[in-house]
Amino acid sequence: MTDTGVVRKLDELGRITLPMELRKHLHMEDRESLHIYVDGEKIILEKYSPSDVFTGEADNLIEFHGKKVSKNSIKQLAELAGFKIDN
Repeated sequence: MTDTGVVRKLDELGRITLPMELRKHLHMEDRESLHIYVDGEKIILEKYSPSDVFTGEADNLIEFHGKKVSKNSIKQLAELAGFKIDN
């Protein structure tokens, strides 16, 4: 982990602003999504990258009921359900 030396206060709504230099370094665009994790007393922000809800795979994703699912997972689920899949 790298210390950036940046300290920010929360505003009255609990928000913080990420410095422009940090956003540029991470190649972040305006309104880009972040994934928020908690690890003990630490809050970890990570650039959000959609992935398959079952495998974590990031290729060939389809959105289904608000979740991302890869075509590979869909094929495997169909086979488990007894459907024959032609490639």
